[in-house]
Amino acid sequence: MKLLFITLTVLQSLLATLEQKTLVSDFSLSIADQQTQPMTYTGDLAMHGKQFRLSMFSMDAAYDGNTLYTYSDDVEELTLSTPTEEELVQTNPFLYAQALLPVCKYAENAVGDKTQITLTPNSPVNNMAVITKFILRVTTASLLPNTVEIHEDGGKVTTLRLTNAHYTDETPSFTIEKEGAFINDLR
Repeated sequence: MKLLFITLTVLQSLLATLEQKTLVSDFSLSIADQQTQPMTYTGDLAMHGKQFRLSMFSMDAAYDGNTLYTYSDDVEELTLSTPTEEELVQTNPFLYAQALLPVCKYAENAVGDKTQITLTPNSPVNNMAVITKFILRVTTASLLPNTVEIHEDGGKVTTLRLTNAHYTDETPSFTIEKEGAFINDLR
């Protein structure tokens, strides 16, 4: 029982910090399955609570708490939409961890200055992809996330690696405005 308490304390402390401060980081996102070579994408992100802003390829996305802004540089189009709670959880790995908490088995392993938290769902969550394991590695003292691994049925593994991660008290704009862009308003 003590192990569960520690796990929830580290994870809940991380989630509370993300509500109070903005996480800024470069990232690499790898998607691999048993049939294909891994695909890796790089970019940068800022997250504060449910709000986020990320850039990768020729695309920018931001969520201000109400509207999801997606800008494609290739076609100079800015799409505005209202995402469902399920879409937000699938976009933000820390919201995903929060959604998994009530329906998971917990395990924690401290290695050096890092804590690895493993969430294993007891059943599928809200019709999302079938997650078999969610692994979060955090630098314990600073509560900075390092790696998120999401394992799905069929052997698919999505890995998010954060580099140069840090917290700031400054809150960036979580909207996107592009002069001259075609606006596709789906709200």
